[in-house]
Amino acid sequence: MTKKKRENLGVALEIDGLEEKLSQCQRDLEAVNSRLCGAELSPEARKSLEKEKNSLMNKASNYEKELKLLRQENRKNMLLSVAIFLLLTLIYTYWTL
Repeated sequence: MTKKKRENLGVALEIDGLEEKLSQCQRDLEAVNSRLCGAELSPEARKSLEKEKNSLMNKASNYEKELKLLRQENRKNMLLSVAIFLLLTLIYTYWTL
């Protein structure tokens, strides 16, 4: 496998990994929100859950930003691959006529 293909595969795997982390973070956030809205909590427990909620929201935000950058990189790689394919197709067509 060429280095470029490994890089593209690496970006795709990174995207998959980050999407899974984001999904898990969102599930955890839902669970924390559920606990916050549910039972009576002591002030300390509520404060702890609020702190955990803020931490999870920051994590999710960071994952989303990183995903956005990786998707942009993936799009650039795809466009470059298409451009190279078209160029090679034109060269092949020119030489075979």
